Amino acid sequence: MSTQETPVVSNFIRHIINKDLAENKHGGKVATRFPPEPNGYLHIGHAKSICLNFGLANEYQGSCNLRFDDTNPEKESLEFMESIERDVTWLGFEWSQLFHASDYFEQLYQYAIDLIKAGKAYVDSLSPEEIRAYRGTLTEPGKPSPDRERSIDENLRLFEGMRNGEFADGQYVLRAKIDMASSNINMRDPTIYRIRRVHHNRTGSDWCLYPMYDYTHCISDALEGITHSICTLEFEDHRPLYDWVLEQLDVPCHPQQIEFARLQLEYTIVSKRKLNQLVTEKYVNGWDDPRMPTIAGLRRAGYTPAAIREFCERIGVTKKDSWIEMGVLENCIRDDLNQTSARVMAVLQPLRVVIENYPEAHTELLEVSNHPQNPAMGSRKITFSKIVLIEQDDFAEVPPAGYKRLSPGQEVRLRGGYVIRCNEVVKDADGNVIELRCSYDPDTLGKNPEGRKVKGVIHWVSEAHSVAAEIRLYDRLFCRPHPDAEPNFLDALNPNSLQVLSHSRVEASLLGTVPGSRFQFERMGYFCTDLDSSANRLVFNRTVTLRDTWGS
Repeated sequence: MSTQETPVVSNFIRHIINKDLAENKHGGKVATRFPPEPNGYLHIGHAKSICLNFGLANEYQGSCNLRFDDTNPEKESLEFMESIERDVTWLGFEWSQLFHASDYFEQLYQYAIDLIKAGKAYVDSLSPEEIRAYRGTLTEPGKPSPDRERSIDENLRLFEGMRNGEFADGQYVLRAKIDMASSNINMRDPTIYRIRRVHHNRTGSDWCLYPMYDYTHCISDALEGITHSICTLEFEDHRPLYDWVLEQLDVPCHPQQIEFARLQLEYTIVSKRKLNQLVTEKYVNGWDDPRMPTIAGLRRAGYTPAAIREFCERIGVTKKDSWIEMGVLENCIRDDLNQTSARVMAVLQPLRVVIENYPEAHTELLEVSNHPQNPAMGSRKITFSKIVLIEQDDFAEVPPAGYKRLSPGQEVRLRGGYVIRCNEVVKDADGNVIELRCSYDPDTLGKNPEGRKVKGVIHWVSEAHSVAAEIRLYDRLFCRPHPDAEPNFLDALNPNSLQVLSHSRVEASLLGTVPGSRFQFERMGYFCTDLDSSANRLVFNRTVTLRDTWGS
């Protein structure tokens, strides 16, 4: 387990565990697990579950297993398994043991035989559509399948034939024999095994008979000695089935299922099916696209493990579903990067400035702080020269009232450098401003000019001593807070979620930065060196703006 220390905030799950420990329930142990299905990349909702399960195990000096629920091989892959392991590790956690549901296929099969022998399960020949029709509704009880009273011997023979591949896919299923009149539809003889001739990543073609999640999960928990099986609220109605299966079988222990509210984050979706659609239909550039709510996407965008853990701590653990504002997550990464990221200067959309009274071919090195609030991060030297580049937005030919940047006849300070005055505006044939002719006051390095006050400060880079870079300005993928509420969630896609700037310039100090390096581009936001970056081509992703400007 990780030895990280995180602040302890009381919640109802901790209250349950504390009570169990006080009563010596589960032998005074705390054992949790994180059991993802490897059918996609983990997303921010999984991060909440990871932090909860591993965090509780850390707090109580217990254990937390990572277990892959690999019972649906049609949609699962080794790629997804590897990505899940990578994400859990990146978030800062270590599993006690690594398991797969497929580790238990033989034991699960034998337990199913025990259910048949006890008259608690039967082989059914109804089709999926017929099973649904027989199940009834929330207001009407179901009716028994014609096969419900099949003899134990016949059930055992058919179930063995299902394992041996004697029947076609879908020809038979194994159902638990519980109560077709139960008020809980999950207890109306649920399917616990189905025939699927699909190659499995770990067991190959050894099995053509696969257990269902509700049957597999509780037994896997019991076999691993899990004490507290923590899951999201949609499984609350499944808890009676979880308990029923364990009560019928001779398993090592009976874990306690506890449900909590899943994460509902505005401006995102977390349905794996819909996330997969975004990837396969190329609305995004893969599972790790920085606009995706996947952990891989957040990592590539420049989010830190600490920020995500802090987010999960801030939103807390409750029994009631609620929506979390995207700003909460964005503020967590702002708070983290504000403390930890070095400041550098980058000009995203350059405008050329010629300082006419600066000596030709002369340069000087100006020392600037890497972090004004953290002297321990040191300083660096940047080159000042006759021609510098500033942001196009930092010049206005006709400035609005209160404008504090550069305009004709006005002065502004270059960050860490001199005060300059705009004397002339150069335009192209179409009337676009392409260059400013300015002068500088050589007595203003590190001090204010005599007899006048300069209010504005803008960032800059030397034209000759800066480096070309591609800047990817990422924004929220959806422009509406609840895209899942739309008739078609794709209609809520933000058409401006990505803007690529190909002619940006950055300080030469950024040469050689490795992917994942994080910086504050002064006045522009927090940025991260992208995986596509190389020695010959710098690429940066915007993680988040300096302040929340969404919708403003």
